[in-house]
Order: sequence, then structure tokens, then C-alpha cells
Amino acid sequence: MNETTVFKPCDLVIFGALGDLSRRKLLISLYRLEKANLIEADTRIIGIDRHEGDNSEFIGIIHESLQEFLNEIIDEQVWARFSARFAYLKIDLTRMDQYQLLNTLIDGQFRVMVNYFAVAPFLFTNICQGLAQCGVLNEESRMVMEKPIGHDLKSSKAINDAVAEVFNEKQVYRIDHYLGKETVLNLLALRFANSIFTTNWDHNTIDHVQITVAEEVGIEGRWDYFDKTGQLRDMLQNHLLQILTFVAMEPPVNLEAQSIHNEKIKVLAALRPITKENVELKTVRGLYSAGEIKGKPVPGYLEEVGANTESTTESFVALKVAIDNWRWAGVPFYLRTGKRMAYKRTEIVVNFKQLPHNIFKESFDDLPSNKLIIHLQPNEGVEIQILNKIPGIDENIKLQKTKLDLSFSDTFKNSKIFGGYEKLVLEAMRGNPTLFLSREEIEQAWTWIDSIQDAWAHADVAPKPYPAGTWGPEAADELIARDGRVWEE
Repeated sequence: MNETTVFKPCDLVIFGALGDLSRRKLLISLYRLEKANLIEADTRIIGIDRHEGDNSEFIGIIHESLQEFLNEIIDEQVWARFSARFAYLKIDLTRMDQYQLLNTLIDGQFRVMVNYFAVAPFLFTNICQGLAQCGVLNEESRMVMEKPIGHDLKSSKAINDAVAEVFNEKQVYRIDHYLGKETVLNLLALRFANSIFTTNWDHNTIDHVQITVAEEVGIEGRWDYFDKTGQLRDMLQNHLLQILTFVAMEPPVNLEAQSIHNEKIKVLAALRPITKENVELKTVRGLYSAGEIKGKPVPGYLEEVGANTESTTESFVALKVAIDNWRWAGVPFYLRTGKRMAYKRTEIVVNFKQLPHNIFKESFDDLPSNKLIIHLQPNEGVEIQILNKIPGIDENIKLQKTKLDLSFSDTFKNSKIFGGYEKLVLEAMRGNPTLFLSREEIEQAWTWIDSIQDAWAHADVAPKPYPAGTWGPEAADELIARDGRVWEE
């Protein structure tokens, strides 16, 4: 699509418009899209919530949200344009008769109705039924779903079945905001547009792969949700597995959504099951205790506000994962994610095999392997670690590790680097499903995750403590050390 492409305007309907997700993420992303002139001129944004209020009060709340979460000064010209798009409706989402209020605002002939479900999943069925009964939907209508889409395979199927009664699969956009990040999307270009990687991306040249998603934050007021979910289901089931599929997938036939989905599903189907027989060798559960983050004391998980002191929910997970196919035979993928870790970091580290013979023993007894490091956050970019000769006129050649660094912000100075939400919200409004998840992907991922959850329960695997501000339990270091490897720090 080029700059002259014309997209149909939308009625973007946000269910849960006054909620935390909408105020912290969605409205901020929409403002940034407005500032970049990427929203169609006649697009409107309709906020739906259960609280009393009118348009002016809703617009005032949006302005307050921008002041609190935008991290930049509000441009008054952009704000004037942005705020003119908004309307508000008070609707109790459990009352089918109240959905008729949408008929006063929706114009299905002129605009595409894009329904953004920024609410708890138990309300999805109500919303779908209410939309169907009030008659505002047509073949162009879409719906956008946030995670969690269930807490296991059974509940995920129930949600998807309820949605499928009203929307067909082509109308459903399931968001994982990691798939909107520039560096995740760049994996497609890195792997399939550069022969240096395309021809060296398998068990012949790659020793192992590490994927880390580390968070500094703790529960942050989400105790009720998180304690019933845990890090395995909250982060690994979606974010880490999605990153893994982009690293491990075969080349798609083209860049169409179905082609990419097909290859990702093959990876998920090839994940070797983790069972009660091997769960303690392949996984580590952790739970943070009191510690320090950036020099400030923070409480342990069981000391958080509202905590159940008997909880055994994990805040950290490390896994050794095998992919049973020809490309990745014998190549382990080490995954880890946790809360209250040393610092916020999301990265992929591809470790290439060591050379079989070393002629530079004065520098290294064993030549360090080359590494491709893909930084997803906080600083997006790609780094290649190589060995280079130290300049000098000594007769001996001495080597040291050096890096080729491609920082996105430094390299693409004239390009605006957006976050994941901006890209995905824009693609949903434009009707491009490529970066969203298919139902089969979600259910294949849950099938594998459920086997780990069941194995933990059968083997009675308790979470191991780790101090806040560290990189997780010692057992996570032992998990990778058993194979003669270490985590990238």
C-alpha cells in the first residue's frame, strides 16, 4: 500500500472506554496516530462504559489520561482535531436493550464499525449478543479482542465459540501487542530478505536460542487477576510463544495473513510436550521475595497489597523448549520471563555454533561464538557480536569481542518509531489481519501450555524464591548450565 491508498473511515467503538487498558494504552495510541495524520478524516471514536457521563465529560477524561500517560506535551492543534472525533454512550453491557443506543451513532453505509473489546473476557458474549440483536453489524464490521482469551484451552474455545456465533473468523482481530513492535516485524525482513541469515538459520549453524521478557514491575494492583493466572499463562502463552514462532517459522509463501498464520501454527504444533516425567528438568517456577529495584526497596509477591499469603502462583518461568522438526532438530530454545527482575528487557539472542578449530589461542582458549541479539525493548535494534583483530603493529594477532550495532532510533533518525499498539490499532481500522492471531494459533498454544500446567500440578512443582531485582531463581541458571550454557546478561 502506498501513500495515496484511501481507506474507508471507521466507527471505532471502544467497550470499556474508561478502563485502565483504554486510558493507558488505547487512547494514547490513538492520539499518536492522530498526530501522525494516520486516522481517516471522517473516522469517529465512540466510548462505551457503564458510568454516567456525556460527551464533554468523556473528552475531559481523555485529556486527563493524555496528561498522565502520554509522556509528551499535548499539541493543541492535534487535540482539537482528535477531541472532535469522540462521542460517549452509557451502556450496561449485560443489558441487551441498551445496545439499541448504538443505532443513533453508527453509520454502516459510510463507515466500517470496528468494535474494540477492552473489557474482561466474561463480557465478550454479552457484547456479541447485544451487537447482533441491535442490528448495527454488517459484513464489513470487525471486532478486536485483547488477551487473555481464556485461561486454558477449554475456556479459550468457549470465548471463541461465543464470538464465532456473531463474527466470522475474517472479522475477528486478536491482539498481541508484541506483534506490532518494529523489531518483531523486522524478523521477517532479517530472516527472509538477507541471505547471510536465510542460509544460516537452522541446526547446522545455530547452537541455541534464548528469549527473555523481563519486567521490573510487580503486581501493580492486578493481584486478583494475576494470582489466578500466573506468569506462564499471562506472558509465556502469548508474548514469548509468538516471538518464538517468528524466530522458528519456515518462509511463508507470501506476506498475506493466512500464509504467515500457517507457518506459525506448524511451529506451535511441533513443540515437544513437557510432561510430569520431565517437567522438573525442563521448567523452573519462581516467586519474587522482597528486594531492591534501582536502589529502592520493594515488597515480595506475598507482601503485595491484597495478597493471599498462601499463594503458590508463579511470577517467573524458565523453560527449555525443543521443536521437533528438521530445521531445529537438536537446537534448544531457552525461554524466561518474570516480574521484579533486575531491569526491563525483552530480547532474542541467537547463539551460533563455535568453530571446530582455533588458531587464535593467544586470545581465547576457545573461540566465543557469534551472536545475533535482537532488542525488542526498551531500546529497539539489532546487534551482531563478532571477533575482531585489535589494531596494532605487534607481530601477534590479538582478538577481542566487538559488535555491529543497528539501533533503530540512531539508524532511522527521520522515521517515527511507534509502539506495538499504534501499529495494531491502525491495522485493525484499515482491515489488515496479518499481525493478528488466528483462532488455531491461540488454541495450539493453549494445548501446549495446558500440558505444562498439568505437569506442574501432578508433580507438585512449587515456585522457588528469588529476591526482587535479580534475574530469577538459581534453578533457572542451573537449567541452562546443565547444557554447558549461560543466560545472556
